[in-house]
Amino acid sequence: MLTLASKLKRDDGLKGSRTSTSTSDSTRRVSVRDKLLVKEVAELEANLPCTCKVHFPDPNKLHCFQLTVSPDEGYYQGGKFQFETEVPDAYNMVPPKVKCLTKIWHPNITETGEICLSLLREHSIDGTGWAPTRTLKDVVWGLNSLFTDLLNFDDPLNIEAAEHHLRDKEDFRDKVDEYIKRYAR
Repeated sequence: MLTLASKLKRDDGLKGSRTSTSTSDSTRRVSVRDKLLVKEVAELEANLPCTCKVHFPDPNKLHCFQLTVSPDEGYYQGGKFQFETEVPDAYNMVPPKVKCLTKIWHPNITETGEICLSLLREHSIDGTGWAPTRTLKDVVWGLNSLFTDLLNFDDPLNIEAAEHHLRDKEDFRDKVDEYIKRYAR
């Protein structure tokens, strides 16, 4: 699956058999981000939550992938929620950019796909934002947790959804179910 990993291994083998003055162009072009991603994607695939699936539309571009979260408990059980992740060139000094592609009624995700998850913030007041020690595995587990233990009605991005839950929990559940039936199957 990881064709970029194969390329890196092949290039490392070639590098060892050449002198330093004849290093190939392809070896010089492999970015720090791509080297990190080869390792992190392998770790991610080995430690993926059972409710998540990762898809790489182009296996040579590990910096662009889709995540599907299918919660097996709580308000969002039965839905399939698609996220698009793009890892910028400055990774791991900056967090990946993530957008929810599935329309959802959620206090921490807007209907247009913006996500409120502290580890996706480059700077965070509470110290839980992005740090170079974080990995894609942390991002995937964090997104997965937005449907269970990190579901936060007290600090919402979608204020209307949070207030709806506060006013009428049963009607909130009905609206979530309606969105799942319409957009998340």
